[in-house]
Amino acid sequence: MKAVRIHEFGGPEVLRYEDVPDPQPRKDQVLVRVKACSLNHLDVWVRKGLPGVKLPHILGSDIAGEVVETGEYVTGFSIGQRVLVAPMHFCGHCVKCLAGVQNQCREFTVLGNAVDGGDCELFAVAATNVIPIPDGLDFTQAASVPLVFVTAWHMLVGLAQVRPGQIVLVLGGGSGVGIAAIQIAKLFHCRVITTAGDESKLEKARALGADHGINHYKQKISEEVRKITSKEGVDIVVEHVGSATWDESLRSLKTAGTLVTCGATTGPNVAIDLRHLFARQLRLLGSYMGTMNELHEVLSHVFAGRLKPVVDRTFPLSDIRAAHEYMEKSQMFGKIMLKV
Repeated sequence: MKAVRIHEFGGPEVLRYEDVPDPQPRKDQVLVRVKACSLNHLDVWVRKGLPGVKLPHILGSDIAGEVVETGEYVTGFSIGQRVLVAPMHFCGHCVKCLAGVQNQCREFTVLGNAVDGGDCELFAVAATNVIPIPDGLDFTQAASVPLVFVTAWHMLVGLAQVRPGQIVLVLGGGSGVGIAAIQIAKLFHCRVITTAGDESKLEKARALGADHGINHYKQKISEEVRKITSKEGVDIVVEHVGSATWDESLRSLKTAGTLVTCGATTGPNVAIDLRHLFARQLRLLGSYMGTMNELHEVLSHVFAGRLKPVVDRTFPLSDIRAAHEYMEKSQMFGKIMLKV
């Protein structure tokens, strides 16, 4: 089969579109012919070099395609069935997995990180990770959803326990997580403030349901939040940008507000004044992906049309370098997709 692999860490030039042996599925696995796979910032970080990645390595976390083969122990799937793949790897038998919190499993990782991913033509995966998709959702849309929507759902619903009527600040409203978080917050009838680096992204974010937009290059986030909320602040901040916005995110919270973070795109090192933390009774929550139950929950809303995939641009898998270069320019609104 054709696949994109890295044999060394570095820039887009290390991405190789090449022939690799077809996967040989186990008796408990499903073999999927990949039709689409989305890019995430994780692909860039892995390409540049992360601990635990063994070379050569196949990138790609979000997969949609067709079932081409099922193992002897697998039931419930038919050849040619349209499916997506849960973008996570876990053992399935430890205490955490059996309790339904797979993202706390010691083996947990995102596909394309410590295990090979879906930037390839064929992918073998445990049947429990394979989820049928409705006919109204094409492969590109389906592959754009899993990682960012389960991440945003876990952040807002699983951890921050979002409630109707709250005010939610979503950093980076043009990103995959941001786009998902805006829609999820509106699903819970919240008032949503979002940020972006240009007016066109803010306009698109408003079209998704955001009530207010802040241009973080021209405006100070916390000052604008105070104006919008009559100096009260927000109940929840969805943070994934990192050091560039951390202080502003904290300042934007109301007393007893919650900041939930899943990333550090602009850098991991931040400072916290503990007096500010305890005196204002803030909650700081770390979030990593989500559980299989949460993935099924959020997909039920996607499949019903209540949450919508947003695709920015599609590249053929063979043009993987151009796709990575485009992602690193950060001009997209929505997901960058690879068509296999």
